[in-house]
Amino acid sequence: MKACLYFGMGLVVLLASCRQNNQSLSKEPATVQEYQVYYATGYTVNRTSDYTEIKIRDPWDTTRYLQRYVLVGKDKALPVRLPEGILIRTPLQRVVVATSVHCGVLELLGVRDLLVGVCESRYIDLDFVKQGVANGKIVDIGEAGAPDVERLIELAPDAMITSPLSNAPYGRVEKTGIPQIKCVDYMEPTPLGRAEWIRFQALFFGKEESADSLFWQTVKAYEEIKALTQQVKERPSVVTEKKYGAVWYLPGGKSYMAHFLEDAGATVGKEIDQQVGSVGWPFETVFEKYGDADFWLIKYNRPRDMSYEDLKKEYAPYSKFAAYKNRRIYTCNTAEVSYYEEVPVHPDYLLKDLVAIFHPELLPEHQLRYYKAMEN
Repeated sequence: MKACLYFGMGLVVLLASCRQNNQSLSKEPATVQEYQVYYATGYTVNRTSDYTEIKIRDPWDTTRYLQRYVLVGKDKALPVRLPEGILIRTPLQRVVVATSVHCGVLELLGVRDLLVGVCESRYIDLDFVKQGVANGKIVDIGEAGAPDVERLIELAPDAMITSPLSNAPYGRVEKTGIPQIKCVDYMEPTPLGRAEWIRFQALFFGKEESADSLFWQTVKAYEEIKALTQQVKERPSVVTEKKYGAVWYLPGGKSYMAHFLEDAGATVGKEIDQQVGSVGWPFETVFEKYGDADFWLIKYNRPRDMSYEDLKKEYAPYSKFAAYKNRRIYTCNTAEVSYYEEVPVHPDYLLKDLVAIFHPELLPEHQLRYYKAMEN
């Protein structure tokens, strides 16, 4: 049965290719149309009057590209010459999305009705997705790392938006012939760099104008909040998260979260200033370096909020941290707030929370959106 499905899908792709090749082909030379990427480092765009070429840099191997796409409008004849890459006719009309973040982007772009399938809907805190799954308009195709390929083929999407964890093939999805739009926005080193991937996703839906408007509103808001902390004299030290098993992961000094903390008027440990990703240490090392940190930020997902007593019961040595003793722990319960859905596209929301925590005098009227003081 599976072999038949794969053969059928391959036949559809082959026939579509033949139809495209039999179209009248554009013979006029393409003219270059300027397109600039401002903050993101993970993708580039080369636009001509005939097509749009997108290259995604491989964040795990900077000597190569992770993927290349060639976008040609459905209302245009297929050009005689096209650069190397996966050909996608735009705008897309049916899409499957593997992550909650990129489902949220569809909503912001005004194309959420094009979503026909998702992975792991139980983790997606978006009302339109929950309702769509409940009424059958959106199909849950299973785990993001190993989706139900048969369901995916039945949905016949124009593309699947994924968020690969490495440059390894994305399971059996590769064999279906369904184009994967690989979003590695989470590998961007800066908040605004990650936020600019809304412009990347918009290219596939013909929503460039909407994306540009949303992005530049975010840039303006972020820069205005950041400006508040540029002259602060006291920059508190911060420790983040907690240990998982025997390892405690902290943001490297050049990482995405480190930029957030610095822009909010805090400081990151000098020992990890040269690290771009996370740094994993045993508890003892973290306590030695951050035991006297002024603040402690923790994210978790649980039915009820965590208290100081809960934290101590989980691991008694946590109570030795200065932030524990001074009651300066702030928590974010992702079961109650849309942290993961919103922050990648709206980093200004989180930055405002962080400034209000570290320097409350700068934003005295702000009501925290994601974090709150830990309960006693």
